[in-house]
Amino acid sequence: MSGELRDEVRRWCATHVPPDWRREQAGAGHDEFVRFQRWWFNELKGGGYAFPHWPGEWGGGYDLARQAVIFEELARADAPRLVLHFVALHHAAATLFAAGTEQQRARHLPAIRDGEIWCQGFSEPDAGSDLASLRTRAERRGDVYVVNGQKIWASGALDAAWCLLLARTDPSAPKRRGISYLIMDMRAPGVTVRPIRQITGEQHFCEIFLTDVEIPVADRVGAENDGWRIAQSTLNSERGGTMIELAERLAHGFEWLVELAARNGAVDDRLARLASEVQALRLLVRRPLARGHDGAAYGAFASTVKLFYSELLQRMTGYGVELSGLAGQERRPRPLSSGWESGLWLLDYIGSWEWTIPGGTSEIQRNIIGERGLGLPREALS
Repeated sequence: MSGELRDEVRRWCATHVPPDWRREQAGAGHDEFVRFQRWWFNELKGGGYAFPHWPGEWGGGYDLARQAVIFEELARADAPRLVLHFVALHHAAATLFAAGTEQQRARHLPAIRDGEIWCQGFSEPDAGSDLASLRTRAERRGDVYVVNGQKIWASGALDAAWCLLLARTDPSAPKRRGISYLIMDMRAPGVTVRPIRQITGEQHFCEIFLTDVEIPVADRVGAENDGWRIAQSTLNSERGGTMIELAERLAHGFEWLVELAARNGAVDDRLARLASEVQALRLLVRRPLARGHDGAAYGAFASTVKLFYSELLQRMTGYGVELSGLAGQERRPRPLSSGWESGLWLLDYIGSWEWTIPGGTSEIQRNIIGERGLGLPREALS
């Protein structure tokens, strides 16, 4: 079955992956990037590979082994990534499947399936790595919440139609218990988005300013003040489920590192260690996420995968910078729609540091692994 699927995906890639997309996306403007992403989403959807991880009744239905085959073949064909649709297809979908109402699923999942873009409003300027310290307030007034505050590091917010928003609904409760999980219309009055110019020249991240934004109570996911628990399903998707694709992309990028090392005569033990780590990551993420890992145990497993991936990405791209020498310091536009390993090692290395922060910093992941995975004493909750 996997062999047939592999042949099928390989044939599809041969006729659908545009061979010159890296050149066209290098230094592309924002509008051009968005148009390309939407086009590529529809191409993948037409092939049946845009959301293979979704349940079968929603158009997915591929088990973990077959998902790995699809992502492995897409990486092997050097296909573009759905960067702009990532939050919608993974984080939003995982949250709605786990905790959304039937009405919320019926309203939002078909739109996501048609290419709607979402962002995630979790991080705040003064919260640091402690997400539970968020200050954005949602005050209930009848059938709506009135929301005021600021979010930051929201990927793709400039083009998002909806936002997964965490807001404090009970300021007197302990910080992890007074938070609610809301679905916010990014077109609602009072929502202002400002892109952040990154050191790589991209504007992937944004700030979101919220002034008296009204969100219907019907757009709350789960019970009031239960948002922290629900957010864990979103974060587990970010830390664990999405890694199947990212691990294959990393393995594909490693091939470029091997070629670079061979040209420089630098094939050595360090490259061999990285090869072992890349293969270990691929094997790790192929463990059956849905079997034998639930609740706290799954959270620790997802954190292990996320921690390993993000720090391996740093080590690999950092080695690429070393091997590139002075030529690698030349300013060249990074191809948008690529992964975090585009082969422009300096920009890839700079960009790799962002992966040790989203979904919880490496320190947060180590805490989760220690407490939930190894059974070490838990951090005192405030």
